Amino acid sequence: MFQTYQYPEYDYQQSEEQKTGTVKRHPMVVIGAGPIGLTAALDFAKRGIPTIVLDDNNTVSIGSRAVCYAKRPLEIWDRLGCAGPMIEKGIEWKVGKVFFKDDLAYSFDLLPEEGHKIPAFINLQQYYLEEYMVDECMKSNLIDLRWKHKLINLSHDDDGASLTIETPDGVFTMEADWVLACDGANSDARKMVDAGFSGQFFQDRFLIADIIMKADFPTERWFWFDPPFHKGQSALLHKQCDDVWRLDFQLGWNADPEEEKKPENIIPRVKAMLGEDTEFELEWASVYQFACRRIDNFRYGRVLFAGDAAHQVSPFGARGANTGVQDIDNLAWKLKLVMDGDAPESLIDSYHEERAFAADDNLLNSTRSTDFITPKSEASRRFRDAVLDLAEVSEFAKPLVNSGRLSTPTPYQESSLNTVDESSFACKIQPGTCCSDAPVRINGEDAWFLNQVGEAFTLLVFGDEEARDVDVGNVRAHVLRVGKDVDDADGMLAARYDGQPGTVYLIRPDQHIAARWRYFNDNKVEAALKTAIGGV
Repeated sequence: MFQTYQYPEYDYQQSEEQKTGTVKRHPMVVIGAGPIGLTAALDFAKRGIPTIVLDDNNTVSIGSRAVCYAKRPLEIWDRLGCAGPMIEKGIEWKVGKVFFKDDLAYSFDLLPEEGHKIPAFINLQQYYLEEYMVDECMKSNLIDLRWKHKLINLSHDDDGASLTIETPDGVFTMEADWVLACDGANSDARKMVDAGFSGQFFQDRFLIADIIMKADFPTERWFWFDPPFHKGQSALLHKQCDDVWRLDFQLGWNADPEEEKKPENIIPRVKAMLGEDTEFELEWASVYQFACRRIDNFRYGRVLFAGDAAHQVSPFGARGANTGVQDIDNLAWKLKLVMDGDAPESLIDSYHEERAFAADDNLLNSTRSTDFITPKSEASRRFRDAVLDLAEVSEFAKPLVNSGRLSTPTPYQESSLNTVDESSFACKIQPGTCCSDAPVRINGEDAWFLNQVGEAFTLLVFGDEEARDVDVGNVRAHVLRVGKDVDDADGMLAARYDGQPGTVYLIRPDQHIAARWRYFNDNKVEAALKTAIGGV
């Protein structure tokens, strides 16, 4: 198959501890240099945590794999300094269209409002994404990327973990205060700690075909139910960069995966979709069966799990990598506080509390999407087809159509780290939700609100309300005053936060709201900050 991308090869190097036979203890070891492991390394380093990353390969992912990245993960990568090249290279989009047979059932806009730095979605091949993050990791003296290092044994206790690693030069042992497993849905680390991983396998198969072609289709997500070129099944079309297009074809459970991956069987399907005269090259193909599963606990002592190692969803809705990045966003600041002795170790348990809740929400949405796309009975199919017919003419039916509800952040509304509202607010940004961006000005220069928060606790204060920084031990919440530190020239920040004069928000280091009030009270802020760091 033709390739538009030249895969880098990263050098394997023998570490000093392996050369000398010394068992060295590290603060943090990450297993897996995919999108989630690399995000973790960047976030840990950003917070001053030295990190070893182990990967059994020495290049980026083979094939485009994940391609669809949502606004919130891109905001996280923006905080970590690597979103710029992703957005520049990627294909921005926000409009999706759903077709039933020959007809457009409905379309949707994922970001209809103005005033956001980051687009609703980009499409970008996973190998580019990983390459950009590897480049960023290599700039840090706190990140040690170790290629061709395969984990073959892992044991742990209440104080840390011991890892046995296989390399081209043999086997050696290392120790870690903390281990984060980002080694995918077939995680070896998960098996080594005997973690449960349960859920549902779906008896259906899909073909992914990445093709290279020049076409003038708009940069939109097109999804078909029962199209004339693929009767009785579903199909998907997405544009990526380098004139690469992602095509998905539902195959049915009885399809032979090896046969379906052969070019002589893929090419007729593509021509049926795009036309006999369409010129294209196959770049990559895969046939997959999908599952919706979750680990029983995101934490096993000093071993933590993130991404597909912790939860696996169907690909509908782009919830895999996007969800995993948000795992890291939730975990890194908590680990930093615990490692520095500024929060109790029990704060790490809130990682499972919040991210298991988010995983269950994603699993529910993913399962519903799958059930709608692949009906399990004739009655379900009739219901689905009736909904699609009605969606063409009736607004009430459109929300019932589910071609893969696209990834959005799950609010931690019931989190033990939240402080309950005392007053009413006319906005959706509330304790447990992530912050919304807005344009601001700083010293007369255009800027973005989210770029002003993210590494520590922030007290967002609207108006001239008296307010000061608040400390709990060594943890400080810094005042960021609208009208003094940032200028809300367009009024979007106040509108999105219902920022009446005097309003105060306590924002966590992961840009989530911990508490909010209509006036500043240092005792209340101190109590909320204490709650947000685990009740020190």
